[in-house]
Amino acid sequence: MPNIKPISDLRNYTDVLHDVTVGAPVFLTKNGRGKYAILDIHDYEKTQATLQLMNELAKGRHSGETEGWLTPDEMRAHFRAKLHEE
Repeated sequence: MPNIKPISDLRNYTDVLHDVTVGAPVFLTKNGRGKYAILDIHDYEKTQATLQLMNELAKGRHSGETEGWLTPDEMRAHFRAKLHEE
């Protein structure tokens, strides 16, 4: 169940921060509407990594659709060539 608190509870912010755990953010409301979310740094980093991965996958898909897809053999040859460049 989501942990929802009014923003006025931040007057005693240590209690609010104590309620924030991995996988359980605290949602703050202002005038009865959701306004902010406080989440654990691990959840934040995971979200950022997921967004970056999704962005890179979208770039790859766009590249494949516009420039053509590589066959598995072409892909292996490409990465073998890259490995030998180093």
